Amino acid sequence: MCRSIRPLHRAEVEPTELDVRDAAVQYVRKLSGIRTPSKADAPAFEAAVEEVTAATTRLLTALRPAPPVPGRIPLRHLHP
Repeated sequence: MCRSIRPLHRAEVEPTELDVRDAAVQYVRKLSGIRTPSKADAPAFEAAVEEVTAATTRLLTALRPAPPVPGRIPLRHLHP
């Protein structure tokens, strides 16, 4: 797995839309082998990012929330 992609499900802080999009960009970069697409490839690259973002959002919405870990204080309570 790409090291810069972090798990978004069961994170202590709910991922933002930007977190999901950033993960999608990293995924598309990894699969395509392209860090920065050319002007000719940019539309296909962006379309792929949008599709992966949408699929990831649907997946995260459909997954059940993780049960709380006994004894763990969530980060959102430590850093208001």
